[in-house]
Amino acid sequence: MRSGLDNIVIALGQSNRVFEVILEDLGCWQLENILAVMQVPFPELRELHLFSNGESPPVVPDSFLGGSAPRLRSFKLSGISFPGLPKLLLSATHLVDLYLLRIPLSGYISPEAMADLLSVLSSLQTLFLALRSPQSRPNWESRRPLPLKRSVSPALNGFCFDSAIEYLEDLVTYIDTPQLSYLNITFDPIDFDGPRLAQIISRTPILAGCDAHVEFDQLTARVRLPSPLKDSVIGISFGPPNCRLSSVAQACNSGFPPLSMIEDLYIVDRYSQERSIHWKKGAIEDVSWLELLLPFPAVKNLYLSKDFMPGIAASLQEVVGTEVLPNLQNIFVEELEPSGPFQESIGQFVAARELSGHPITISVWNGLGR
Repeated sequence: MRSGLDNIVIALGQSNRVFEVILEDLGCWQLENILAVMQVPFPELRELHLFSNGESPPVVPDSFLGGSAPRLRSFKLSGISFPGLPKLLLSATHLVDLYLLRIPLSGYISPEAMADLLSVLSSLQTLFLALRSPQSRPNWESRRPLPLKRSVSPALNGFCFDSAIEYLEDLVTYIDTPQLSYLNITFDPIDFDGPRLAQIISRTPILAGCDAHVEFDQLTARVRLPSPLKDSVIGISFGPPNCRLSSVAQACNSGFPPLSMIEDLYIVDRYSQERSIHWKKGAIEDVSWLELLLPFPAVKNLYLSKDFMPGIAASLQEVVGTEVLPNLQNIFVEELEPSGPFQESIGQFVAARELSGHPITISVWNGLGR
């Protein structure tokens, strides 16, 4: 292992000839040796990936790469603190991909500084941020007002975010992303309050004509909005099932305009073959399912995985009138049996819609296309 590191250090010593540096799973002492030899300019460097697995990696000094990376196109940093990173990246005017993953507090970049950086990186197409925020729950009342003019990130078409939602809320107040075609947001299941997040969703020209997929697995719940060529994802990660369902419902009810136009809604599981018992009837409050369904008034076709049938059927049988899913025409159910508890529970809802002149057909769904 030592000889391998020595060879890397020797190669890095020829800085004028290095085009690509990709080093993963670095220990602290290995990273220290590599950083020591990378304090000079690397004028031809196009791609730089540094991933550390150490609990307390060293801090990258401002002199890294001589403070300039004019030809850099791809930069990925994971588990490493680099407080001077914004200054370095201001010189990387040809940067296309930027990944900042598992960045500790010592390398924190404020939303304002990140927005300034994005406005300069006019070639940036992909951004992945996973930062630790020093303040995860700021006072909403004391937050700064919206700026009169936002910076533009003209080429950004893919944005992944996994951090405190308040950071994202602040960041999107400062930037516009007119070319955004892929959005993946993940955050913990807290009491969702994201009005500014709804604004960037509504400004994203990628959601017209899409379906909505509400998906659950052992650790994650997410809303996925795929269109034929593009895909947007809002993910709520971790927490017990009822907490995640509530968070998804709050996210869907936070004023995202595309949801009100969606005609096909899928509520599906991504569990392994050992199905979770948490979704059986009574495990989730019926009101949580109803809250999830409310922001989808245009839905005509509802697709259900079998694990979710009991809870959703129980919630719908309490509905009076057409305040929930008023345009619903078809319910497609995975592994639907000719008779049984689901048919009995959903019968009252179907009968009420029939009387109101809005008949609903129950059919078998094979789960394809999930």
